[in-house]
Amino acid sequence: MATAARDSAVVERAAKKEVVVEVSAPSRREFLYYIWGASLVMLLGEATAGIIWFALPRFREGEFGGTFTIDGATLPEAGGVPLSVPAGRFHVSHLEDDSLLVLYGVCTHLGCLPKWGETTDRFECPCHGSKYELDGSYIEGPAPRGLDRFMATVVFDDGSTAQSEGIDSIPLNGRTVVAVRVDTGARVNGPGR
Repeated sequence: MATAARDSAVVERAAKKEVVVEVSAPSRREFLYYIWGASLVMLLGEATAGIIWFALPRFREGEFGGTFTIDGATLPEAGGVPLSVPAGRFHVSHLEDDSLLVLYGVCTHLGCLPKWGETTDRFECPCHGSKYELDGSYIEGPAPRGLDRFMATVVFDDGSTAQSEGIDSIPLNGRTVVAVRVDTGARVNGPGR
């Protein structure tokens, strides 16, 4: 009986003992491991996000770099004032030979924005004086070439289409134009001096 009492007293004392676990602060080395690890994770995350952003198409229809659709009813008359589309940074010129041409609205010299001069009937760059004809060909000034062109597709009323080939204009041959699709992502260098 004495041993049983002794055993129960030992069990009671053991039950009353509190277990104390000491938690030490991380050392400087562990702290640096955590910081370097977090930095690498953030760097990899940023690189992954950048690659995904680069891979996704950035241009939508109606934004510069994408495709613009111009209604055929808004096109200028042959030899008239070109239609300016500031959102697309281009001009649609209806030439006197009944052909259509889409000109990039940026000077080939230093990137200024030439405007159509109604009194002079030509494009004039306000920065350094380069001048261009209705078809974008070079007249005078420091520009190295004529105005650049955008690839365009003309849709006619009979359902047929015609697409521009390089710097050449699109012949209309008296047909009614329903729409003009301008691809501002496909720029072609203009004619030389």
